[in-house]
Amino acid sequence: MSKAGSLSFNPWAKRGDMVLRVLAAIPLGYAVGSLWAMALARGIPGERSEATIIATLVAFVICAGAAMWAFAARSGWRAVWTLVLLGAVAGAIAWASIQATGRL
Repeated sequence: MSKAGSLSFNPWAKRGDMVLRVLAAIPLGYAVGSLWAMALARGIPGERSEATIIATLVAFVICAGAAMWAFAARSGWRAVWTLVLLGAVAGAIAWASIQATGRL
């Protein structure tokens, strides 16, 4: 007969999930924001300096949204993989743009 309080409670699982969320929020959120800034700066028409400023301002919003998503996701792994996927998409866009124009 099992007690209600003796369910398999593992405090390390909660700590590990929180560590994943923090790692997703801070370094991955920054990386995703940086990659999107690079991709957007290459795609925004106009002068390069103005496109860079606009893309950087948008990247601040993306970075904050990524950090919020890391703590709103169902699990830490979902947060990590979602942000990795968003970063990969931005990196692919930037890479394709560099290959197409031949300049950084």
